[in-house]
Amino acid sequence: SNVERKTNTASTDLEAATISAQSDVRKRSPVENDTTAVTASDASPPNSPPVAKWPVSIRDEEGMFEDIVHPGDHETHMNVPKFWSDPLVAPDAGSMTAELAKKVGSYDTSNGKVAGSPESRTIFIAIASYRDFQCRETVESIFKTAKYPERVRVGIVDQIDEVDLPCDTPIYPCEEDPSQALCKFRKQVDNYEMEAKLAIGPVFARHIGHRLYRGEYYTMQIDAHVTFVIDWDVDAILQMDATKNDMAVISTYLTDIIGSIDEKTGKSLRNTRPIMCNTAYEGGSQGKHLRHLSQPEAVPPIKNMPQLQPYWAAGYSFSRGHFLVNVPYDLYL
Repeated sequence: SNVERKTNTASTDLEAATISAQSDVRKRSPVENDTTAVTASDASPPNSPPVAKWPVSIRDEEGMFEDIVHPGDHETHMNVPKFWSDPLVAPDAGSMTAELAKKVGSYDTSNGKVAGSPESRTIFIAIASYRDFQCRETVESIFKTAKYPERVRVGIVDQIDEVDLPCDTPIYPCEEDPSQALCKFRKQVDNYEMEAKLAIGPVFARHIGHRLYRGEYYTMQIDAHVTFVIDWDVDAILQMDATKNDMAVISTYLTDIIGSIDEKTGKSLRNTRPIMCNTAYEGGSQGKHLRHLSQPEAVPPIKNMPQLQPYWAAGYSFSRGHFLVNVPYDLYL
């Protein structure tokens, strides 16, 4: 497992299964049938994605924001980043070709890295945070434990109240400790702030998070309270390469942090693998919903190959960037 969750859930080894911009919100009269701004495009999918740049930040963009109508109250207009690209494959066109898939992805060539090499492949990490005081610690963990932090970019959708500190606020003032990730790698963190009262669940926030993506080679989605193990970026890419499948998605419920990470080395202490292979209905008066469950963690009997599972977990997902391009969150779910 290359990340461990700070709250008690379930870790990942190798499982292939099926992100500071300020929110500009204001009240207007109700808008009927206004869906043009919240979808990618009604035109046919492009033959090629836009040219991906690195380094990149939504702070440097002009004309890449648009208004959407809040899916909850249908009155509040929010200024959000546009999607980097329309979906590259039409819904009825089958799978994306390998040639088209290869066109998605940027490279970091700093420090002598060769474009296309595993260590040059960029990683975008999307975080949806709802008033989570651990969000800053999560961002610190991402950069401090990565072997190549210069190729990582974090996009945060920060749903906060007036009393909350934004997720891109360093733990200590940068004058006191400039080595902090939120000081040293500040340009690689895009924090989209929105009022907590506009939150209507994680799906809407993650939809905005997908809008922060800008063509990175890989994309990861995590919760706002996650601790990473040392060299997690190298490990995740090795796992992805081991699937030998550009369409694979590595996903799982993360393991409780207690007893999971060596305090001296930062390495994982676990060699178990949870598998999401069960599901059940749960809920109360507002209706029932499906919840996916994991087997008890155990040493996997399947060695040196991916373990397929039927479900996907929103709290940890790692894939090629075109997954996010072709299957972005629908804000109305």
